[in-house]
Amino acid sequence: MAQRLGARAELAVTLSLAGRTTTPAAQPVPVRRGGFGGITGLSRYLVIERIDALIDATHPYAAMISANAIQAAAASGVPLVALKRAPWTPVAGDRWTDVGDVREAIERLGIVPRRVFVALGRKDVAPFVDAPRHHYVIRSVDPIVPPLALPSACYITGRGPFSEVDDRTLLREHRIEILIAKNSGGPATYGKIAAARMLSLPVIMLRRPAPSLAPTTQSVETVDDAVAWVDQTLAH
Repeated sequence: MAQRLGARAELAVTLSLAGRTTTPAAQPVPVRRGGFGGITGLSRYLVIERIDALIDATHPYAAMISANAIQAAAASGVPLVALKRAPWTPVAGDRWTDVGDVREAIERLGIVPRRVFVALGRKDVAPFVDAPRHHYVIRSVDPIVPPLALPSACYITGRGPFSEVDDRTLLREHRIEILIAKNSGGPATYGKIAAARMLSLPVIMLRRPAPSLAPTTQSVETVDDAVAWVDQTLAH
């Protein structure tokens, strides 16, 4: 989205990041990092910066900022579109168990020690200290510092996209028996899901949070549709 819109001279594009990643990927547009101060702060920002259009392109699990964006856009009168990529859906060969949160995922691991690949992000891994009987391979963009108080854990840092071939190799090398993942959608991190299918490994999949979209909020699934929305919105 930043690449597509940032290349257009008639637009002044700002990309806002939550600031959770220490070394975010380089971007072709000015980047703002950190929170806004809730609904009031975001609404004030939209007015002060004279924003003409707001795109909510946050991660599917970032429910709070999406909810705040809806209310801030309404309060400031700024048009809003939500870019929400479609979730993955199981296909033949997938062995998924859907759960509501990390605690339920840990319960589903059971009491018998297992070798677990965790792909949730470093903000969500703390609860695993309550199940120290398993061996964990944890992948995150930034290092997990300090390491979790676990007797057996391996940490891998990496930024997607991850290919199916590479993830299949990783799962084999670490003798993984089960995966825990979020249903992020999109191709960048689907490699582990396809690899698990090829290796006939079970996946514990965290369900997405309930949508925060208001009835009047427009939602699109692709960057092309979001760009078309920008063109239509700014043409009026």
